Amino acid sequence: MDTRPFSPDVILTSIPALLPYLEVTLMVGLISVVTGSAFGLLLAWARLSGNRILSSLAEGYTYIIRCTPSIVLLFIVFYGLPVFARDALGIDLDNLSRAIFVIITFTLLFGGFVSEVFRSAYLAVPKGQYEAAVTIGLSPWKAFLTVVMPQAAVIALPNFENSVINLLKESALAYTIGLIDLLGRTNLIISQNYGAYGIELYAACMLIYWMVNILLERTFLFAEKRLSHRE
Repeated sequence: MDTRPFSPDVILTSIPALLPYLEVTLMVGLISVVTGSAFGLLLAWARLSGNRILSSLAEGYTYIIRCTPSIVLLFIVFYGLPVFARDALGIDLDNLSRAIFVIITFTLLFGGFVSEVFRSAYLAVPKGQYEAAVTIGLSPWKAFLTVVMPQAAVIALPNFENSVINLLKESALAYTIGLIDLLGRTNLIISQNYGAYGIELYAACMLIYWMVNILLERTFLFAEKRLSHRE
């Protein structure tokens, strides 16, 4: 069997062919972060509300979602949601974009993870500061926005950053349901080349993910410094 030597130059020449599909990866990731954060805030509020039913439901959801592998949930959403919508609601989702199913999946996942980030950050702020702000005449809502929230944001930011980076890496699983994103395009090129230059193409894909993660880390570091300075 003939063997072909590793070709580092293929890595650099492959990056321009893959970069256009980074837009799909970033779009799916950004929407999932926004919707997942909103869902996570809702879950955190339910945990902190003092209502036993809401708190138990939110806690149960968070526990289940944190114990569910990402790819399993993705398959359940992609294959199961259209069946449920058709049989129970009479709605046809078969022609829905695959990106929508990916966004739904990672919204559910991200929300479950960051809800604990938000909840623990809120609890880490001393209650006395909120009570003091209300005592001097601030409304409860204004005291929360101006006193509690800035401090909680600084506390939550490092773990929130880790969750975002993990989401970006997990979103690579989208290729398993046929979404042509960064990894999907990489696999497609390898298939078109009959398996040739697979290592080089995966290395190029990996470098792009590295560059994106470095930019994310720098962005969050800048935001953390700004928030700490304001605090």
